[in-house]
Amino acid sequence: MFVLGLTGSIGMGKSTAAAIFRRLGVPVHDADAAVHRLLAPGGTAVPAVLEAFPAVERRDAEGRLGVDRKALGSIVFHDPAALQSLEAILHPLVRAEARTFLRRQARRRAEVVVLDIPLLFETGGERLCDAVVVVTAPDWLQAQRVLRRPGMTPETFAAVRAKQMPDAEKRRRADFVVPTGLGKGQTLRRLGRILSLVRDCSGRVWPPKTARGSGAVGR
Repeated sequence: MFVLGLTGSIGMGKSTAAAIFRRLGVPVHDADAAVHRLLAPGGTAVPAVLEAFPAVERRDAEGRLGVDRKALGSIVFHDPAALQSLEAILHPLVRAEARTFLRRQARRRAEVVVLDIPLLFETGGERLCDAVVVVTAPDWLQAQRVLRRPGMTPETFAAVRAKQMPDAEKRRRADFVVPTGLGKGQTLRRLGRILSLVRDCSGRVWPPKTARGSGAVGR
């Protein structure tokens, strides 16, 4: 089974790329969705998060304890120490969910799977992957996409970018770089070519000898 990491900075088109992989029949693990499950009522992370941040407690209609993610975000966004405490709770649990996903897909004999992780490099998640796809777009297009989101401001956008690894560094570390500003059709074709390459890859060794140095896709 070939494990393909998918990452990119805010507004670079990662969600679209993940949707295309699913459309192509590839199982995708969504780390953001995993965080939502962990913080939802009854989620595994709820007790530890509420112990560290009691003010973010909420209950659902059935009275189950959960986390108010908006309130939690407002606490940790401008407090590096609080963010570090939260990450110490969440990151091991998210990695555990990724490993569970990989074991499940291995039992199903999946040929290729995707780990969709926004902070892939920042959290060392690339160690779970055989190769990494980084999606990218020009700064102006990134800003246009992000500032269309409800509640987003230029100040918040700038703060989010400052917390993420620079796009240039992600591209440098990538095995495949996919520009997403050329239309969904072009993105689909590029991702399809990547899938063809990794399916032809022998075992877990990357890059395969036939592709090494060829520049066929990505850089």
